[in-house]
Amino acid sequence: MIFSKRLNIPGFRKKIVLAALILGSYSAIAQHSADKIITIVGKDIILQSELEMQALNMKQQNPAFDDTMKCQLLMGMIMQKLLKAQAERDSVYVTEEDVEGQLDNRLRYFTQLYGSKEKLEQASGKTVYQIKEENRDIIRDQMVAEKMQGQILEHVKITPAEAEAFYKKIPTDSLPFFPAAVEVGQIVIDPIVSQEMNDYARTELERIKKEEILGGKKTFEQAAGVYSQDPGSRDNGGLYEGVTRTGPWAAEFLSAAFKLQNNEISPIVKTKFGYHIIQMVSRRGDEADVRHILIKPEVTSGDFKLSLERLDSIRNVLIAGKMSFPEAVGKFSTDEAAKRTGGMIADPSTGNTELEISKLDAQMVLLLDSMKVGDYSAPHIFVTDMRDRSARIVYLRTRTEPHRANLKDDYGKIQDVALSHKKQLKLQNWVKSMLPTYYLWIAPEYKDCSILKEWILSANKAN
Repeated sequence: MIFSKRLNIPGFRKKIVLAALILGSYSAIAQHSADKIITIVGKDIILQSELEMQALNMKQQNPAFDDTMKCQLLMGMIMQKLLKAQAERDSVYVTEEDVEGQLDNRLRYFTQLYGSKEKLEQASGKTVYQIKEENRDIIRDQMVAEKMQGQILEHVKITPAEAEAFYKKIPTDSLPFFPAAVEVGQIVIDPIVSQEMNDYARTELERIKKEEILGGKKTFEQAAGVYSQDPGSRDNGGLYEGVTRTGPWAAEFLSAAFKLQNNEISPIVKTKFGYHIIQMVSRRGDEADVRHILIKPEVTSGDFKLSLERLDSIRNVLIAGKMSFPEAVGKFSTDEAAKRTGGMIADPSTGNTELEISKLDAQMVLLLDSMKVGDYSAPHIFVTDMRDRSARIVYLRTRTEPHRANLKDDYGKIQDVALSHKKQLKLQNWVKSMLPTYYLWIAPEYKDCSILKEWILSANKAN
């Protein structure tokens, strides 16, 4: 096919892979090739190019992926078409606001990945507006299918007896081996910076604004690269793209930023991170690209000493059993996010508080090595996720040694897998029951896919 030959052209291949990475967009690429229909599901079609694009994307993520796995990919694509079609029958839909939000989230992720909106546009050969418009229908269909699947599976539950029965069916030599894991929490108390250091930081930022920027010695971008103490934006001239009113930013920062006109520079703004000046680069309603310069008040050894002394008193209260760890977190911790998890450190992608030792930073691993379950560490200074220094005590709630999966130590994980398996069976049975009510045609070269044969038979009962 012409499409297959074009994949060997380096420039064309690069653009295709990029398109697959940006938003999972496949059908928008089909226009570049002589294509063919390989599947018809109801009134929807699946093109050869769409399957090839999915395969390319999978190869990028998993080098072990090969063409023998295309049948499974095609099965998933057919499933999405069926779910979308059923959603139309059942009047299941998503709002345009939800679609727009999903598009914005994905674009924000890839903008950060490439470093800036301009670099993303340069790599894709399209403006952000074009990327969004070309992918709007694709994202909407994905979201509708996910919502329909959620409704089909919303009442599927798993009982302890079912989880145990599922576990007992697994051959012993097939049980997964789990590495060492811990549940660990912390109480953080940020040092209170002296007024003298606060005044010095503010004065320095005033000097940078007045003498360097307004005085014409440097542009805002140049000054940010030289002076800003924000490691997340300093190397990019202080630039943050896609800032929204509801984003993960300090309220004072957002309030000041969205009062600015393009190229205007804010007065000095104080947040928990320090002192900022902000420049509005461009604004699109409730979204904006801004630059900022951050100057942090210096924390002295005396400031840290006070925090460590306070933490030592809290540790004594915990050891004496006069207060629970979650209570102490809620009452004393200066980390607001930690209060929502009772002080326990959680995987940001899953929310799970049981963490593999290998995923912890070296400082935490060394600390835990000498602790027993139930211990509270001595107060100490540590480096935060923001690359600042603060003070904390650490609590080791549980420790699991390396082991093969068992009901005692891993019931929660086994229950999750059992529930996932039950949902998969529910979905498969739903497909079998619904296929006779839809037209399904699969190109001859894919009819030998073993995992699709049962679906083809189900569909042929009515077709």
